[in-house]
Amino acid sequence: MTAQPHVHPKTHAHSEAPAPAALPEIVDRDTWLRARAALLPREKAHTHEGDAIAAARRRLPMVEVDATVELVGADGPTRVLDMFDGRDQLLVCKHMWHPGQGFEGQCRGCTITLWNFQDPVYLEARGVTFAVWCEGPYDEFAPYREFMGYPTPWYSVHGVDSPGISDGWITTYLRVGDRVFQTYETDDRGCEVMMTALQLLDVTVYGRQEEWEDSPAGWPQDPTQSWLRRDGRPIPQWTRPGVTPVAAPTEEGCC
Repeated sequence: MTAQPHVHPKTHAHSEAPAPAALPEIVDRDTWLRARAALLPREKAHTHEGDAIAAARRRLPMVEVDATVELVGADGPTRVLDMFDGRDQLLVCKHMWHPGQGFEGQCRGCTITLWNFQDPVYLEARGVTFAVWCEGPYDEFAPYREFMGYPTPWYSVHGVDSPGISDGWITTYLRVGDRVFQTYETDDRGCEVMMTALQLLDVTVYGRQEEWEDSPAGWPQDPTQSWLRRDGRPIPQWTRPGVTPVAAPTEEGCC
């Protein structure tokens, strides 16, 4: 029998869902199909605009970074050049680190970003290596990476001050021989490209249920990102073996 991960009781679905505060208008199917069809052109326009932005992104110039900068990983100091693992491109996601805050006190935004993307096999199929660059010292965050079960390599940018490496959040690089160039970077809501759960919530009737959203009156809404924690932990941690409730940590400066 396959062992099941420990799940905190509060993550279980209730046997009877509470009645919603508000509901969409109930109509017949023909009326619903007309309303759905009326929205479709806007969705297609949104998709086409995204394609156009991606095309412009591919035409951005690039800037050289220091390929010899070393970040500490599982195998010790590793040059940025060597992180490509033989591929032409490298895609990096930064992870904040709160020293002394324990596993439960780490960034809820970074957690949802990485938890929603843990298998880079399709990136690798197109010549892109994926890595995480964490702000903390390697020896401090390595147990956290193991606890979370993240399979991708992590490196420490702690104490590193190098343009194009120590800054940025989601960043892409191109290797040309022994030279490395930065081709793109984004942060803030640009990081939602990795947060598939949020994008799926956007197609549900209540959306993300956050207070900034433009929703009809009565729709359930909570303070932004407040639901990303439960009983003091980022919610994916309740899938990890042996976790227990903790006091709510302080998240100063967390995204």
